[in-house]
Amino acid sequence: MAGNWNRRDVMKAGAALGASSLISPAFAAGAVRRGNDEIRVGVIGCGGRGTGAAANAIAAHPSTKVVALADLFEDRLNSSKGYLQDREDAAERVSIDPAHCFTGFDAYKKLLAIDDIDYVILATPPGFRPIHFEAAIRAGKNVFMEKPVAVDPAGIRKVIAAGESAKEQHLSVVAGTQRRHEDSYLALMERVQNGELGDIVAAQCYWNQGGLWVHDRKPEYTDMEWQCRNWLYFCWLSGDHLCEQHIHNIDVVNWAKGGPPVKATGMGGRQVRTSEKYGNIFDHFAIEFEYADGSSCMSMCRQIDGCAGRVEEVLRGTKGTSVSRPGFAVVEGQNSWRFTDENRNPYEVEHADLVASITGTGSYLNEAKRVAESTLTAIMGRMSTYTGKQVTWDFAMESSLDLSPASYDFGDLPVGPVPSPGSTPLV
Repeated sequence: MAGNWNRRDVMKAGAALGASSLISPAFAAGAVRRGNDEIRVGVIGCGGRGTGAAANAIAAHPSTKVVALADLFEDRLNSSKGYLQDREDAAERVSIDPAHCFTGFDAYKKLLAIDDIDYVILATPPGFRPIHFEAAIRAGKNVFMEKPVAVDPAGIRKVIAAGESAKEQHLSVVAGTQRRHEDSYLALMERVQNGELGDIVAAQCYWNQGGLWVHDRKPEYTDMEWQCRNWLYFCWLSGDHLCEQHIHNIDVVNWAKGGPPVKATGMGGRQVRTSEKYGNIFDHFAIEFEYADGSSCMSMCRQIDGCAGRVEEVLRGTKGTSVSRPGFAVVEGQNSWRFTDENRNPYEVEHADLVASITGTGSYLNEAKRVAESTLTAIMGRMSTYTGKQVTWDFAMESSLDLSPASYDFGDLPVGPVPSPGSTPLV
């Protein structure tokens, strides 16, 4: 496939670009709609989440229309296209010219070159997110990007810089941390911010569940193709399940605390998922995050079958304690309360909020820095767990750790070693 490029090329380009130089002159005036009724959407990453996000975008607003698709693999693109076009509620809102379907490592560049796309959905494996987000902002596109937004500190810095450029261009950016757009969570956080729980002195957050899908390697797969198709299990692609999944719960605690923690001390390992098909990630983590005011959050996540499951957040304040999970929020204490109102589909609301920002019918949204900070919180916890060392926020933010491969092509790509706490160096 065309469009192979290497990390050196990416790094050279990034080093030459400050935030202001990402601005496309054609779009520097802002991101106001151009006078027609359609809101045209392109999808970069046509797996389950990208396809789901496209369906959510269609359901979120009567003017959205999916017009272009890009993916590394042709079979995934065709599957996504077929699913979207076959939906009775969406068929008329999916109008994809075959000339606007792109595959390969450079597919995103071709999609971003289409002038009349109003926003792009970025839903590839997270290891590609910083590159794609930076390119989308340079192309003057509004963005919906799935979480996490990076897998290493080098990627986080790219996302933050591109987010600042988006702000200068008045481009809207919404992230797939959908709890930030969910009615039950919004109602709870209003109470937290109003002081109804008092000072938040401790927190706990969990994403403990069984195993997820795995794709066995086929004889015809190169190293790169196998890893990209089985991306959950390679740290350079997913950031490990602590970043890829548990970020939702970590983000809620950061939301309640008004920002990220200052240090992390973690432990974990790879006890059950030990075969080659599970790449080089862990299957369980337990991390203590400490915030600037001295309060702490105990974070736990696990993907092991046959174990107790728990996906929720607990906030412990001087006036009460809250428990939250999707569609559920309760406070017990001096100001007891339970969420009983309608809870709209947050996967659709986040797209509706993005459209409102783009069209100027709602508040301007740029969530890039916020989701980057929650992503780095998870990365900081992973760095501590992998190495057995305590990691501070400042160290993580300045770390030179860069997990991206030397080149992006369908060739050889050795799997990195499974981390060993106490031996793996802290970089």
